[in-house]
Amino acid sequence: MLEKVKEVIEQEVRPALAMEGGNIELVSVDDGVVKVKLSGACAGCPMSQYTLVNFVEATLKDRIPEVKGVIAVDDAKERFIEMLRR
Repeated sequence: MLEKVKEVIEQEVRPALAMEGGNIELVSVDDGVVKVKLSGACAGCPMSQYTLVNFVEATLKDRIPEVKGVIAVDDAKERFIEMLRR
């Protein structure tokens, strides 16, 4: 499933976000849950959650039925969680 997700992000999602000055990075795929990092204009946009659910998640679920959901990760939050695990 990882390769399918990469392909959809590269071919459909990233180009659409780039047209608005945004970008997306695939972080992981685990048990049907896709984790991504939004950057560029998407990182600070108040509509980023809408974009994540109604565009990114909807596109991935449409193309790959095994996708259960999409979560945006935040670098600072991820570093904090990693620090707690140590």
